[in-house]
Formats: sequence, structure tokens, C-alpha cells
Amino acid sequence: MNLKLQIWRQKNASTHGHFETYEANDVSPDMSFLEMLDVVNEGIIDRGEDAIAFDSDCREGICGTCSLVINGMPHGGHRATTACQLHMRHFTDGQTVFIEPWRAKPFPVLKDLIVDRAAFDRIVQAGGFVSVRTGGTPDANAIPIPKEDADRAMDAAACIGCGACVAACKNASAMLFVAAKASHLNTLPQGKVEKDRRVLGMVAAMDKEGFGNCTVTGSCEAVCPKEISLDFIRQLNGEYLIAALKGK
Repeated sequence: MNLKLQIWRQKNASTHGHFETYEANDVSPDMSFLEMLDVVNEGIIDRGEDAIAFDSDCREGICGTCSLVINGMPHGGHRATTACQLHMRHFTDGQTVFIEPWRAKPFPVLKDLIVDRAAFDRIVQAGGFVSVRTGGTPDANAIPIPKEDADRAMDAAACIGCGACVAACKNASAMLFVAAKASHLNTLPQGKVEKDRRVLGMVAAMDKEGFGNCTVTGSCEAVCPKEISLDFIRQLNGEYLIAALKGK
């Protein structure tokens, strides 16, 4: 198939960006979206031009670095799918495809399709860890944990920190990310010791980074490649209220 690509090009965070048109010809439907971009870049490099900058690492839907807005939807809009897992069979011959970076003030564009997501790292540094002494690695059955709690913690821990939730939210809220990172620790016994401090610290860091407020539109859950549930936001709100009332 042949596609027309409208790709956002931007030299750095201090310059204005614009769309440029590229042709993607003889695209195999079995290619991933990033493989298609690799082929386009080969042609650009052969012409002596500057290649399109975009992030990728594992290309297996695990790392979360492939942050692309494709035709207005983070990761292309297919449920539980990252951009690296999106295949070209979802597009049609002759289609025009728009490719942009995440659009959020806390995610400044570094170059072309690459944004700086260090704000997420700073939020995790504010509380997304267990620092209390929990001893050596215990046997698997030494700390009885109800299966429901274990499953819930695993569901929250599935978050890969890609930022699609922020890119999809009209307020650029990071609540789904923060809720997932806090909940996967707060649900387990080892994390409950610092639960109040963790919630207050991570929410304060989120606000400091300039992310917007959550108005529960559900767009974050809809585009999350790991299908993190809005229910974790409910849990975070409840834990935050209790911690604030305690004055921790």
C-alpha cells in the first residue's frame, strides 16, 4: 500500500514546529508502524536530509517510549496497543496519516516526535518506592496477601508510564499514571507503611509539574495500552483525602 504521511517536524523546544509531507510507498501490511517509519527514514537519509526523530526501545509494548499521536489518537487509538504494536494492516491504501508528538505543557518537545517525560520520573521519585526496612527477600508465602489484593497490585503495576493518558486528556492530567504508581505499592503490606506520605508527595509533585486536574472524562482509560482502570483514581482520591485529614 502507499500512504501520505503528515509528520510533525520541530528542531527543538524553543523553535516552532510544522507538518511536513512524506510518501510511504510499497508498505507491507505486516509491518509495525515504527518499522514503516524506519523505512521512510532510510529514504530521507539517502536523500541527505535530517531523519525523523522518534522514540523507541523494546518494540514489544513494554517500555512505553513509542509516544506518537496517530490521526489524533495516542498510539493510534486501538485498544491495548502501543505504537510499536500497531500494524499497517489497520490503514488503507492512499490514506493520509497524521503523526504528532504528545501535546502537553509538562512534556516539552525535544525534537520532532520526541518529548521530555522526565516529569513522570520526578513524580515517581516523590514517592513511588518503598524505603522502609522490610528485611531480606522473604519466602513467597511468608507474608500472606489476599489474591484480590495481589491481583489489584499487579494490575496497577502494569502501567508502563508512556504518557498516553496525559496526551488524551483535555486537561493534560496525569492522575491515571500517579494513581497506578501509588496504588501498586499502597495495596501491598510492604507499601502500606508509607502510604500517606507517598500519596501526598506524588500528588504534590504532579501539581508542581503543571499537569491539569482530572475531570473523569475516561479518555485516559480508553487510550491506555495496558488498560489501567479509572478505579485506581478513585482509590488515589480516597487515600489522598484520608492522608490530608491526618495531616501527614
